Amino acid sequence: MKKLLLSLLMISFLGVAFPGTPDETIFITQVDPLEKILKEQSYFPDKEFTAHVARGEHASFQFIFRNSLKTSSLAVTVKSFNAGSKQALPVKVLFEGYVKNGRNTPTPSRDRLVSASGYFPDPLLPVCPATIPAFDNQPVFISIEIPEDAVAGEYSTEVVFSGKSGDKPFSFSKTIKLKIYNVSLGDQKLWVTNWWFIDPDKLRKLNKGNDIKPYSDQYWDVIRLFARSMKEYRQNVAMISPLELCKITKSGVSYNFDFSNFDKTVEILMNEGDIKRIEGGHLGGRTSGWMGPFGLSVPEFTGDSSKLVLKSLDSPEVKPFYSQFARAFIEHLFIKKWNKIYVQHIADEPIESNIDSYKEISAFIRPMLTGIPIIEANHASGLSGSIDIWVPQLNFLKENYSFYQQEQKAGKEVWFYTCLAPQGNFANRFIELPLIQTRLLHWINYRFGATGYLHWGYNYWNDDPFGDVSGIIEVSCNVLPAGDSHIVYPGNMELYSSIRLEAMRDGICDYELLKMLEEKNPELASQIAGSVVAGIDLYDCNVQAFRDKRIKILTALSN
Repeated sequence: MKKLLLSLLMISFLGVAFPGTPDETIFITQVDPLEKILKEQSYFPDKEFTAHVARGEHASFQFIFRNSLKTSSLAVTVKSFNAGSKQALPVKVLFEGYVKNGRNTPTPSRDRLVSASGYFPDPLLPVCPATIPAFDNQPVFISIEIPEDAVAGEYSTEVVFSGKSGDKPFSFSKTIKLKIYNVSLGDQKLWVTNWWFIDPDKLRKLNKGNDIKPYSDQYWDVIRLFARSMKEYRQNVAMISPLELCKITKSGVSYNFDFSNFDKTVEILMNEGDIKRIEGGHLGGRTSGWMGPFGLSVPEFTGDSSKLVLKSLDSPEVKPFYSQFARAFIEHLFIKKWNKIYVQHIADEPIESNIDSYKEISAFIRPMLTGIPIIEANHASGLSGSIDIWVPQLNFLKENYSFYQQEQKAGKEVWFYTCLAPQGNFANRFIELPLIQTRLLHWINYRFGATGYLHWGYNYWNDDPFGDVSGIIEVSCNVLPAGDSHIVYPGNMELYSSIRLEAMRDGICDYELLKMLEEKNPELASQIAGSVVAGIDLYDCNVQAFRDKRIKILTALSN
């Protein structure tokens, strides 16, 4: 009787149990991959899901595995199929891990997900935990790469779940379905950058806590690791600092510059990644707090070594240094034939209180950077003539949208960026937000004509990247919302994806499909985009409605 009651209880929450399993307690249910499965969640209606994709995209599937007994040695395999391709489609089976949101976002979204435990799914791990406690949810994420030679049509294959429930073995199959449309993604038009960090503290997390010597063979292996990750997830712009990677020496009043480490970094990211634009790292920064003026970094020498220090523009060593550095670097870019793909940051996030110092530095630097556009994440629109590629924070894009439209008409590029802000009802990458909002960032790009997206945190890992992933700026108690600092996770010389990074890539593909539809039927493209993103901070987050509209895009493109 107890077994019967337990089975009935589980069925009421989870759908149908598998007969013949130990105590009939195992439940495997398919859930849309845009749904986040919370640890304490227990109701999952069993609903058939078909992935609708173009060639060049990835088809994603999500299952929930749950057992009223302890599970060990869970394995998930996908039976091979080729969907008309010459070879079997590349398949990844990944296990979703959970991370902690230890600090509430100060200005929460009306759409935010509330977890009683504070835990949210995010990292995608190649290996399942050795044991899964009774009644724990274990989401399984399956990604299938759709090659360009795949034949349009409907396909299906089996996913096999096996392991031990208690001390008894089990094996069950579920079906996944895939529809490939007669549509191929073209060359990527959207510029995407996520700032990556290769300082010693971050590199140690990829090497079991051990140091990685700068510019050693192991160091360059890590650069290749990032290059491959960026390529896989459609990042086509990378921030690379010529100033920080340059070996600078001085003889009297003359400086000498060795750009070989900068060159090797660029070459790896271009050859092993898919970087089409070099985003030169910041030359300067604030000299005294958030409201303070900007300065420029110059080398300060101690014996044979040097370090970069911030100095105001009127410091005696600044202009002589940059007069030599800029000339040498521009000559080098032309020799390498990178001058047409290079853009330069000056100093991050100018605001109203320090735009005068930014203008002064820009007026000094720009004439020396022959033909090189200035790109900047900015809060202030009063910088005309100082910036060529505007990257306003998303809320400032909304506030000053007419200004940025005028800048586009004048030939300037306009992107947008998100970081710890904006909060409230603006889309972002925060872990507490519905996953669809991460994907909709690039629908915002399309809907409002922004041609690029920037985020500051690819891998700015804290001490425990798999633990509490919120953060705080201790001086100001300013909260870094969970997920703001990183969208990949460190393994042993590996980078693990996240469900947010998967959604980010899918959103980039959505942008490309909308641009293709715009060429064929601009009214339909505008209507569909507007029905999903009504305003810069107003979206339809219903997942099924979103899926239906994407099918409309694919259907229109394939007819």
